[in-house]
Amino acid sequence: MNKTKQQNYSKGKHGEQLAKKYLEDKGYKVLVQNWRYSRFGEIDIIALYKNELVFIEVKTRSSVNYGNPIEAVDEKKMDKILKLAECYISLNPNLSFIACRFDIVGVILKQPPLINHYKNIYQF
Repeated sequence: MNKTKQQNYSKGKHGEQLAKKYLEDKGYKVLVQNWRYSRFGEIDIIALYKNELVFIEVKTRSSVNYGNPIEAVDEKKMDKILKLAECYISLNPNLSFIACRFDIVGVILKQPPLINHYKNIYQF
């Protein structure tokens, strides 16, 4: 992995840890982080909140110079997350009747970090 990719990977992992703590502080119960299904990809965080199963994409940026983190989640990325969520639910049938929601947590790594939580960005 080249230096730039390594830095971006480290930045992303740091943002995911900040997002996880933020969510837990808000009452979310994180079930799994970085859930991967075969070649289809990965969901950053899967959590329970009240009576909902929440699939969360985390996007981290050093600044907003290249746009807000939420802008990095396009229709293609949402389609991938939806397919992964369907796989997760099919592999966990005990969760099949829980309401589902899709969120994005945008993290901007400044001091202190700025965290924006966009709830229910996609209807399932």
